[in-house]
Amino acid sequence: MTTTQNNNDRLFGDKELARYSRHLSIKEFGLEAQKKLKRSKVLVIGTGGLGSPVLSYLAAAGVGTLGIVDFDKVEATNLHRQLLFGESDIGKPKVEAAKRRILDTNPHVHVNIHETLLTSDNAMDIIANYDLVIDGTDNFPTRYLVNDVCVFQDKPNVYGSIFQFEGQVSVFNYIDGEGNRGPNYRDLFPDPPPPGLVPSCAEAGVLGVLPGIIGSMQASEAIKILSGVGEPLTGKLFLFDALTFSTKTVNVKHNTDNPLTGDNPTIFEPIDYEQFCGMPLGQEESNDENSEIPEVDIYQLKEMMDKGEDFQLIDVREPHEYEISNMDGELLPVGEILEHKDKIATDKTVVIHCRTGGRSGDAVKQLREAYGFDNLYNLKGGINAWAKEVDDSLPVY
Repeated sequence: MTTTQNNNDRLFGDKELARYSRHLSIKEFGLEAQKKLKRSKVLVIGTGGLGSPVLSYLAAAGVGTLGIVDFDKVEATNLHRQLLFGESDIGKPKVEAAKRRILDTNPHVHVNIHETLLTSDNAMDIIANYDLVIDGTDNFPTRYLVNDVCVFQDKPNVYGSIFQFEGQVSVFNYIDGEGNRGPNYRDLFPDPPPPGLVPSCAEAGVLGVLPGIIGSMQASEAIKILSGVGEPLTGKLFLFDALTFSTKTVNVKHNTDNPLTGDNPTIFEPIDYEQFCGMPLGQEESNDENSEIPEVDIYQLKEMMDKGEDFQLIDVREPHEYEISNMDGELLPVGEILEHKDKIATDKTVVIHCRTGGRSGDAVKQLREAYGFDNLYNLKGGINAWAKEVDDSLPVY
C-alpha cells in the first residue's frame, strides 16, 4: 500500500475497514463511496415502522452521523414491526433505546438524539445540521413541515409512507450536479386530505413486514444519494402492494402553483402546519379545539363508575381495535354512528370514546348536528389515556 493510500484509509480503523469489506468489494462502490458515507450526516424523523429499518441499515452501512427525532416511548404494540426495539425497551424513550441498539450494531457511528416533537419553531435549527433527511413520520403536518424546511435549506428528503399492505417511496428536493432541483412533496400533494379522511395505522392496521420493506428502500435511496452511486428516485413515486406483490412507478412533475418552488412562491419560512392540515403535529387523531364539544376526562369517568351513576358508554372504534382493548362499551363504529341513533340513549348521560379522542369527538359532533343530542360527552384522551392512567391491565396501542 502506498503512503497516499494509507493516509486516505486512516479515516477508518482496520477493524472498521473489515466491517465494510463487502461494500469495498463492489467495483462501483469501493473505498471512495464508503468515505462519503463516513463523512455524511443523516437526520431520521421518527423511529417507528419506517425509522427502525432506516436507522438499522444506515448504521450498519457506516453513515458517520445519525440524528434521531422522536418524542414517543416504546409500547408493546410497536414490536410487531419496529424491530429496533425489544421487550426490555417498553416504556423507555424511543430515541434512547434506538441509540443503544445503533451503537451495538456499529460503535463507529455517532448518534445525536433529539427527544422532541419536530415543529415550526425548531425544525430549521435541527435540520440545518444534516446533509439529508429521511421522513419516517405518519402524519401530514410533519410531512409538510419536513418537506418545506428541506426546500428552504436545499436538503434532499427521502420520503416513505405505509398503509395496510401498500407503501410508497420517493426522493424529494434532490438537486443534481448541475443544480437542477427535483420535485418536492407539494408537487405531488398540493393540499392535505381533510382531517379524518385517511385513517392512521392504529385505526386501519399495517402488515408488520411492510415498513421493513419500505424503510429498507428509503435507506437504499439515502445511501445512493450520499455515496453518489446510482440514480436516486427523484421525479418518481414508487408504489408497492405487498398483497399482490405488484409495483408501479409514476412520474412526479413540477407544479407551477407550488407555493415553495412554483412560478409565484408565497411561502418562504415554516408556517402553522396544524392549521394548514387541520390537525395537531404528531397526533393521529384530533379534535378541533374551537368546536366546543362537551368532554369528560378519564378521572371524571372513573368517578362516575365508582359512584354507580347510570350512563351509557359507546365505543366508536373499529371491531379489530375493540378486540385489542375495550372498556365494555357498546361498539358503534364512527362510520356507522348515524345509522344507529336509536341505540343511543336520550334520557341519560352518554360517554363516547375512541383510541385517543378524535373520532369520538367527531361522532359527538355528527350526532349533535344531525339529531340534536344534548347529552353526549367525548372522553378526552380516549381508551389509551384510560389504559395509561386508570387501568394498566389494558394495552396502549
